Amino acid sequence: MDAASTSGKEKLPITNPLAQIKPSKEPKRYTLGEYLRREERSRERQEYFNGLIKTTPMAKGPHNEITANTVAALKQAVRLQKIIYRVFSNNQKIYLPELNYGLYPDALVVCEEPEYWDNEQLLLVNPLLIVEVLSKSTRRYDYGEKFSYYKSLPSFKEYVLIEQEECKVETWYREAPDLWRNTIVRDPAGMLPLHALGCALLMADVYEHITFEKNKGEKTGKR
Repeated sequence: MDAASTSGKEKLPITNPLAQIKPSKEPKRYTLGEYLRREERSRERQEYFNGLIKTTPMAKGPHNEITANTVAALKQAVRLQKIIYRVFSNNQKIYLPELNYGLYPDALVVCEEPEYWDNEQLLLVNPLLIVEVLSKSTRRYDYGEKFSYYKSLPSFKEYVLIEQEECKVETWYREAPDLWRNTIVRDPAGMLPLHALGCALLMADVYEHITFEKNKGEKTGKR
């Protein structure tokens, strides 16, 4: 396990998702309410950027399985805590009031009671911990701008980035308003500490039944 303290500056280049939705003419803009009604009818998940809408890439099987493993591991871990933590899957949208953005994480945890921006309980605004499973199409965005967007939420304390092509999980824990501590775990038999929750996950649980291409038939995880 490697740990280092940092001011929160990300190493990877920042990819702006809005650049992908700028056609030659002025794009149509939607109110937040229009976006939510459109999302109800859509077969694809869409994120909202202050009036602009972008369809999120489809996730592959390993991505979805790691997400499900992580949600299950989180629920098991927080059951042992004295504080009540609520775990949500990748269908829960986070709303960022300061930016007027609506984003989908892969998983999130709330302390005690979830708080919503809307009466229909669609837009959650108080995540404590957010999980993203990285893919080739989203990794720079998840490391860069999406992380910076999440930082606008006062409740947000820990960011978990899970690789799906190798055994590696990286966390960023907010120790102070502008100070984030970085931890990287690569050991398949190791523990992933989650400081915001006061617990840890088994790496074997996160990667249960996952096979990495470079290992050719060797499975990482239990059984």
